[in-house]
Amino acid sequence: MYKKLWEVFIGCARATNLGFGGGPAMIPLIQREAVTRYKWLTDEEFADALAIGNSLPGPIATKLASYMGYRVAGWPGALAGLLGTLLSTFVIVILGDLLIRYSHTAALNAALTAVRPVVVILIAQSAYDLGKKAFPKKYRSTWGIAVVALGIIFMTSVHPGILVVCAMTFGYFAYGRKKS
Repeated sequence: MYKKLWEVFIGCARATNLGFGGGPAMIPLIQREAVTRYKWLTDEEFADALAIGNSLPGPIATKLASYMGYRVAGWPGALAGLLGTLLSTFVIVILGDLLIRYSHTAALNAALTAVRPVVVILIAQSAYDLGKKAFPKKYRSTWGIAVVALGIIFMTSVHPGILVVCAMTFGYFAYGRKKS
């Protein structure tokens, strides 16, 4: 049991420490830990956890860490995941203060300029991996859902949570109920 708790703590800490760029930049790192390295979740389970986590308030990293930890080792695992995420974040916040203090320097500005495209690519790679699961061939209408959601996001001020609830309701009636 202690080995599992340690793995959850280390996996979450590693993803958080390397996730330069905030929550969205951590998603592919968390996915790599949960799916590839430790095999706590499948790609489909991770995509579902991410979708549900994004519909809830709060930082995505803590939600994914607590969910993964819970799946691995129950409530102690959820606590280990949260601690792995939060303790390292606490240290990074202190370092972040130093980064802000010296952000006017040419060297740090150059380093931050170079890391931004990497963060964008990490997010794009994660979106691509999740997109493969979000648009299954047997449900081609999911592309229509995506287009409608994109239009609503850019043309209105509807809260994303409302979009998620509407999509879940639509999915239940369109895909989940047995057809007679």
